[in-house]
Amino acid sequence: MSENWYGIPGDLPPQMELHTLISGKWAMQAVYAAAELGIADQLKDGPRSSAEVARRCDTNEDATYRLMRALSNVGVLDERDGRVFALTDVGQFLRSDVPGSLRGYARFVGYAPSWRAWGEILHSVRTGEPAADHVFGENLFEYFAKHLDESAIFDAAMTSVSGVESEAVATSYDFSAIGTLADVGGGRGFLLATILRRNPAMKGILFDLPHVASGAPSLLREQGVEGRVRIETGSFLETVPMGADAIIMKHIIHDWNDDDCVRILRNCRAALPPRGRLLVVEAVVPPPGQRDWSKLLDLEMLVLTPRGRERTEAEYAKLLAAGGFRLTRVVRTPSPASVVEGERA
Repeated sequence: MSENWYGIPGDLPPQMELHTLISGKWAMQAVYAAAELGIADQLKDGPRSSAEVARRCDTNEDATYRLMRALSNVGVLDERDGRVFALTDVGQFLRSDVPGSLRGYARFVGYAPSWRAWGEILHSVRTGEPAADHVFGENLFEYFAKHLDESAIFDAAMTSVSGVESEAVATSYDFSAIGTLADVGGGRGFLLATILRRNPAMKGILFDLPHVASGAPSLLREQGVEGRVRIETGSFLETVPMGADAIIMKHIIHDWNDDDCVRILRNCRAALPPRGRLLVVEAVVPPPGQRDWSKLLDLEMLVLTPRGRERTEAEYAKLLAAGGFRLTRVVRTPSPASVVEGERA
């Protein structure tokens, strides 16, 4: 029989289940610390003592043991005799060098700007306004444009999440009829590269802000698709590049309020040919009573983004219609994200 965090066999009683939820910050910050220090990378070649890891990470020996012991309690590490630790199957994905690594995502969720904003969630709930704006005096994306080191952590997190979702999108949706695909707000291009590798006849356009797209050439080169991608820079709130048969946007629409979304969608419509396709990759909120990651992700949008939100299928249909598109279908994937397909009306 499996054990929970408390070492109690089986399911927790309701009060202790709530206690576990309340204590969730401990586990998150322990994972964040391990990601920031690169502890999983120190264990990739096999078990090591916490003392050796502390020497390699330049950290306090006793504190490092206590951190690693806590990580073993939540299933990230396996503690053995003599304060020796090994990675579990879960912990392998904190390594920086494995496909599907979530190290970048863990660093973003736990680092100071994100953590500070979440500390002001009551401001968002009371006012409906982003806590990030309250904390930083500007929206998160304006803040990142002025703090490039922190923006790089966000960009790495988005690439990290793409490692989970991109393959699922590339295999679940049929891209074979698309000659040129534009990834609008595509970051460093991981999603686009994944799709291009599975569709060798396709060409791509990658579009994002200059400081974000600056990291794209090296990634596209690593993925072996740099010769098939045209990189353009700018703001999708102002314009979208021409020349694509279809536009894909992953985790873009959920960052913005309805008015800004309609503005983005209309820019996309203007750039597409008649019957051009729009592919919105987002978590679609299911009906009441169904548990789903999107309902927690929606709080991230409330706290951090410029009044963004997760949406239901009906809300996407209404939003696309306002932007000049007709919702044609929603394609589910093995990941939390779905492909919301629209056709230029």
